[in-house]
Amino acid sequence: MLGLVSIIIGYIFGCIHGSNIVGKLKKINIKESGVKNAGASNTTIVLGWKYGIIVALIDIGKGIVPVLIMRYWLSGYSLDGNTFYILLFLNGAFVIIGHNFPVTMKFSGGKGTASMIGVAFAIDWKVGLIGFVMLVLVTLISDYLPIGVLVMYLSWVILTSLFGYPLYAILITLALTLLCIYKHMENWKRIQNQTETRVSSMLKKK
Repeated sequence: MLGLVSIIIGYIFGCIHGSNIVGKLKKINIKESGVKNAGASNTTIVLGWKYGIIVALIDIGKGIVPVLIMRYWLSGYSLDGNTFYILLFLNGAFVIIGHNFPVTMKFSGGKGTASMIGVAFAIDWKVGLIGFVMLVLVTLISDYLPIGVLVMYLSWVILTSLFGYPLYAILITLALTLLCIYKHMENWKRIQNQTETRVSSMLKKK
């Protein structure tokens, strides 16, 4: 029962898309523009970095809020540490799944990067901070956001293991990493063909 509630709450929040909100305000379908992805990076490509930041903040927030709700709610139950954190990780995973496959967008959403940042910070701020720093550094060095995103996901898998979280929590982070690789397949192809949008060019857009 607790697991089902964790999944439902996570998925509902995941279906809230910052790009949809900004797109309606600007009267443009972000999903049908740019690289046709409903996320902060494509919003930056289409509308500039200011709107990209707004979308990122919304998507990060929707990763933080449901995990905090679950923390508060689960504190009322006599759960062992392993069960508590498995439920939190499950909740966070379905925030990302909801973002990537939202029922409100015919199961075709974004890639979950900003939501992942929010989830990681809400579960363990140290893991979130290290992952975010890795994302920024690798992205700036490579000039490609997908590479930084992949390193961030991999760091979450490693840190979840090093910090002693339950095996099922580690497996959840590994599954999300594989989902990240799958969702970025087009990006890997564009990077190989040198047609992927570079971060430096996105930052030049107002």
